[in-house]
Amino acid sequence: MIEETLFPVKEVPAIGYKVTESGHKFIVREDTGDVLSCVSNSYKLINNQDVYNKALPVLEKNKCELVEAQSFSNGARTTWKWRFPETKVEIGKGDFVNPEIIIRNSYDGSTEASAMAGAFRLVCTNGLVIGHILSRNGIRHIVGNTGNFEELVENTIRTTNKVFTQEFPMLVSTKIRKKHIENLVKMFPGTVMETLVQHIIAKPPETYWDLLNAATWISTHSMSRSREATHKIENKIYPEIHRLAKSVAKA
Repeated sequence: MIEETLFPVKEVPAIGYKVTESGHKFIVREDTGDVLSCVSNSYKLINNQDVYNKALPVLEKNKCELVEAQSFSNGARTTWKWRFPETKVEIGKGDFVNPEIIIRNSYDGSTEASAMAGAFRLVCTNGLVIGHILSRNGIRHIVGNTGNFEELVENTIRTTNKVFTQEFPMLVSTKIRKKHIENLVKMFPGTVMETLVQHIIAKPPETYWDLLNAATWISTHSMSRSREATHKIENKIYPEIHRLAKSVAKA
């Protein structure tokens, strides 16, 4: 599983007949010779093996287990999913979720070398992640960028542990205030508002965990993944629902 994502890559100058300098380079798989991308010379190659080697000691120290390793677009994008089997929250009778860390890297500039924490239900065939994103940190592929990936993963794990031990249980146990459903609906654009309302009518949320699930379902099923606005809304969903739940729990 993991071996298929750790293939060697190299940089090849994008030059040819009478072209000695183009300002670009190819990222090439050494095992197959396939070109994964053409990027500018300012692009810093961060290979999968380095990302994996830096993340692994931190993840093993925190008793994480590798559960998925997938490559997309012939290896241009890679996703690894790690799970914390010893930490879990019961979100329904007999239904548990574990915290997870998704490590991602790309050779086509589509994503940073990143660590994303949350409770994820699915990684789709196009690399789309469906679930509750709690923290997202990354290192950009830019020459001169010397970000510490080990520290990035450590900080992401720390955030995740706090959410699972303190925040998720509160969402699951706190009964919802009806006016807060209206607050959530107003966060979404008019193009999906009716779909969200119909979803809530069909499955009325009783707790703030239910409300989080409704919001996540709409963002992943009814909103365009190619629009920046979708990702901005997704980044606001969990903080807003946590804020609302906290205000009720304290009352």
